[in-house]
Amino acid sequence: MPDARRLRTILTAVCIALMAVIASVSGLNVAQTHMAVAFGASQSTVLWIINVYTLALAALLLPLGALGDRWGRKPMLVAGLGLFGAASVVAGLAPTAEVMLAARVAAGTGAAMIMPITLAVITSTFPEERRGKAIGVWTGVAGGGGILGMFLSALLVDVADWRWLFVLPVVLVAVALATTLRSVPNSRERSRHTFDTVGALVSAVAVVGLIFVLQEGPERGWTAPATLTGLAVGLVGAVGFVAWELRRADASLLDVRLFRERGLAGGSLTLLVVFGVQAGVAVVLFPFFQAVLGWSGLLSTLALMPMAVTMMAASGLAPRLAARGGARSTMALGIALAGGGLALMALFVSADGGYLSLLPGMLAMGLGMGLSMTPSTEAITGSLPREKQGVASALNDVTRELGTALGVAMLGALLTSGYRAAIDDRLHGVPHGSADAAREGVANAVEAADAAGPHAPRLLHAAQQSFVDGWQQAMWTGVAVMAVLLVAIAARGPRATQG
Repeated sequence: MPDARRLRTILTAVCIALMAVIASVSGLNVAQTHMAVAFGASQSTVLWIINVYTLALAALLLPLGALGDRWGRKPMLVAGLGLFGAASVVAGLAPTAEVMLAARVAAGTGAAMIMPITLAVITSTFPEERRGKAIGVWTGVAGGGGILGMFLSALLVDVADWRWLFVLPVVLVAVALATTLRSVPNSRERSRHTFDTVGALVSAVAVVGLIFVLQEGPERGWTAPATLTGLAVGLVGAVGFVAWELRRADASLLDVRLFRERGLAGGSLTLLVVFGVQAGVAVVLFPFFQAVLGWSGLLSTLALMPMAVTMMAASGLAPRLAARGGARSTMALGIALAGGGLALMALFVSADGGYLSLLPGMLAMGLGMGLSMTPSTEAITGSLPREKQGVASALNDVTRELGTALGVAMLGALLTSGYRAAIDDRLHGVPHGSADAAREGVANAVEAADAAGPHAPRLLHAAQQSFVDGWQQAMWTGVAVMAVLLVAIAARGPRATQG
């Protein structure tokens, strides 16, 4: 068993590797305009450059997590870091959108090799008495790393050039690779059964279909042929995966019957909802900061940092609370605090109140999310046997990715519909061209105000107030979802900390 010093080094290595992956999920969002100009690309192409990374990552998590269990977790982690780093270099130097797309697919593949292994290394290496604290640190990085990555990315774009965004993951990968080669032990599990190739392929099809729908539905329309086709593929794939895994029994990629257990079901449901709400709130916060308060991208990202820091701190505190009061009580407390934070943001948000009208809710939400994420992750990993820790970690990650895509789609759609429903009655007397632009969104309204002449103040006021109306609709929906989750966990959550 590694000593305490080596365990800290191992934890540092896997968390740096995780940070590189997480930062790359959201980092390119701050460079959309720059990429469109550099490549002469449409907005649709730019969105694919951003989203294809997540698509490849989510689709390959389960298969590559399972392969890591069989082939060895250290070799898989080293190979993933090498592929991810090389792809990031190519992306930073990409001369065309096509090269960038290919590099992002490769980076997503490397990320799928890294992400489940980082948690599997912790669960298979750390002794039980230290495992909860280590998982707390891991979940803090997983939850807050995206916001921190966005801030660092926005800073690089502001002070240098958008291509410097790829310096951050390359540096993180170099550090993680050196530390992994020196300190991370190898572990693998021998299986009597052949690899579940069919299950791996069907799971990838199901995840691609569902993530595609959630990413493309808001852009293409929920009833567009491509969206409906993706939904059909995803649902058929999911049903097919469950049916196949039930047939395979002990030789399955993932024993779906384990979802009858409180730990796995409760942990997965909590992560799905909590990460979905976090991602959705982040998406609606940005237009508030930029279009309503008039802040820059860098300042807007910095404004999210208190929530991220609180979340990371609470993730470290959660194992101690779970040890004293139980995993279910800690998860329920976290869910209640996160829901309360959403309610505070719904009640007190206003254009006049500015950032301070949101800060208490953001802090409560960060605290609640941190407290709920760590015991949920422990519940998932504790529900699967040691030889399936790569699969357990991958399931944890797939749940997070699906929740993130679902939250962005749902809260984003609610904000948009609420905004458009509210602004119509506030545009009387505004020229038709400016009014039509304002109906598209608050950012469009701010841009149209420059050409609205004396109507500009009325146009801006209408857009800002309508955004607040849409915001409140999205937040109250989030509160309702969290309330349902709280009841479910209180009734059927894990009884104790998983070990």
